[in-house]
Amino acid sequence: MKERVVVAMSGGVDSSTAAAILKDEGYDVVGISMQIWDYSAESHALSGAEGSDKFGTCCSLNDINDARRVAEKLGIPFYVLNLEEEFEKNVVEYFVSEYIKGRTPNPCVPCNQRLKFDALLNYAVKIGASKVATGHYAKVVEKGGRYFIKRGVDRSKDQSYFLFSLSQEQLKRAIFPLGDYTKSDIRKMAKTFGLNVAEKEESQEICFVPDNNYAGFIAGRVDAGEIIEGEIVTSDGIVVGRHRGLPFYTIGQRKGLGISYERPLYVSEIDLENNRLIVGENDSVVKREFIVENVNWSIPQLTTSIRALVQIRYRHNASEAEITLSDDNSVKVIYDEPQRAITPGQAAVFYLEDTLIGGGWIKEVI
Repeated sequence: MKERVVVAMSGGVDSSTAAAILKDEGYDVVGISMQIWDYSAESHALSGAEGSDKFGTCCSLNDINDARRVAEKLGIPFYVLNLEEEFEKNVVEYFVSEYIKGRTPNPCVPCNQRLKFDALLNYAVKIGASKVATGHYAKVVEKGGRYFIKRGVDRSKDQSYFLFSLSQEQLKRAIFPLGDYTKSDIRKMAKTFGLNVAEKEESQEICFVPDNNYAGFIAGRVDAGEIIEGEIVTSDGIVVGRHRGLPFYTIGQRKGLGISYERPLYVSEIDLENNRLIVGENDSVVKREFIVENVNWSIPQLTTSIRALVQIRYRHNASEAEITLSDDNSVKVIYDEPQRAITPGQAAVFYLEDTLIGGGWIKEVI
């Protein structure tokens, strides 16, 4: 019997081509789209007119219809799995609560872990599938009985950063068919397979936030008393303006501060305790040391320290650093060279060359 694989189909060119590749390789492919968000309801609540706001292109009703048409073209079974409750709990609530805590979240990481490789994998097992495949540009390799993620060949599209939190069991059951291809390769392959999404635009923003309006989304989901205006001050205590509420700012931000000063100022710290936004000149957001908590290791856990490349956001070039084990499954990271805008709430992911060896969440900058 052919090995059955569930493909998470978002309706985009990447996951669609992943399904086509696996079908072409002889797998018994089942396509599944995750219904994760009621876009029409959110749009209506925010604007009073259904459909008038734009969302990132991922998992909307139109995307699900695109995925369905691709499945029909490939001749594979296709189902829609309702995961709205799981998405609300594990992604949206996390997203809002992190901003309220003065941190800057990355919702794609828990979405991958909790939905694609947890809820979806559980469903896959129930229908006799051994693995789950996605359209990520990354690779899984096995060495010495352990599983590792490697960067995709197309470094401009590499998405290994978002997958650091996957467990060994999840990696064992993961397939990433696009890891050895570039984006242009995939679009060409999609055309060869005759897929209607070959030229479809990519999702660029958070899928559940309309018009990329983070402030409006967060304000609409919390009590008014949780977002309070306060002072914008320099590192030496000089008041230079007023902020609209700390959840609306992030480390390194310059635009949108609404202040006038003789030199450019950037957000260097979010002082939650005193409800103050600390700003400074460019060198104030360039740091070397920080703490990473809730670390997930692909290698056996550290006992002392290790040198590795550390990446602190998706579009950051990983740089050399020393990683030293602390208490509570946290580590201290010291970069060889200072890095710009190390941001609490973002993921810090560790690599040996192009192999991901671990990662966690930035807790604080020292």
